[in-house]
Amino acid sequence: MNVLINQESRELPDGATLADAVQAWETPAVFAAAVNLQFVPRTAYAQHRLAEGDRIEIIAPITGG
Repeated sequence: MNVLINQESRELPDGATLADAVQAWETPAVFAAAVNLQFVPRTAYAQHRLAEGDRIEIIAPITGG
């Protein structure tokens, strides 16, 4: 199935989860993830099944002042 991760097209196997998508992407040490603009708790990544065309955002915090 085709999904977008941070606006880049990625091919994942049918039945893939958010955990699979995170593994396929070079994630920073600390990050949050959203699917179709809905935040997903880290504890739910392995259970959150993806669908064709889902939009995944992997977001790293920015510090500064």
